[in-house]
Amino acid sequence: MAKKQNQSARTTLEEVNESLTSAAQRIEDNKKYVTWALVAIALLALLAGGWIFLRNKSNQEGKDAAGKADYMLVQGKTDEALKEYEKVADEFSNKYGDRAGLTAATLLYEKGDYEKAIKYIEDYSAEGNLIGPASQSLLGDCYVNTKKLDKAIACYDKAISMAEGNEVYAPAFMLKKATVLHEQQKYAEEAAIYQEIKDKYIMFAQQTGFNVDKYLERANALAGK
Repeated sequence: MAKKQNQSARTTLEEVNESLTSAAQRIEDNKKYVTWALVAIALLALLAGGWIFLRNKSNQEGKDAAGKADYMLVQGKTDEALKEYEKVADEFSNKYGDRAGLTAATLLYEKGDYEKAIKYIEDYSAEGNLIGPASQSLLGDCYVNTKKLDKAIACYDKAISMAEGNEVYAPAFMLKKATVLHEQQKYAEEAAIYQEIKDKYIMFAQQTGFNVDKYLERANALAGK
């Protein structure tokens, strides 16, 4: 019975993330977590606009090492890039190492090395209302995959708070939390999240095509309402 419930919850998680990713990125046949898309957007933003800021930093060696890893990644040399990002993250205790660590964590998550990804994200200084909440959502996803659901919820709560009502980020992270609550059979709490999304983030459902009423009805039914 427990196995059946786990399979059901996993299916729900996949449905949520596929719906969000499809609506936001139009990437066909993509079954990855929406957090990857969010972090990827944030990292691309850094790569595109961050060099003016970065080149003014004194640590030229760290800058060059991070740039080398970026170039490898753009070329599709993922494994080589990952090794370089890890090296930069381990050697530099600054913004270069911080960014490299988060990128390494993202790649490690994609490879299924969740424990190692957790290490790098926990070392990351989560700041700002873009990359900060995305990093915490990714950390939550890692905890989900390592069956540490209470820690996952704490990460999603932090991501939601850091998103500061962002019309895309906040409800996306709320859906993550709701899915974990469903796995824990906390259906009333799950329903409350769907209701909040329905009440506060009307445009989110319209823009992504996410059927919040479907999941709200299911959660209420399971909660005996």
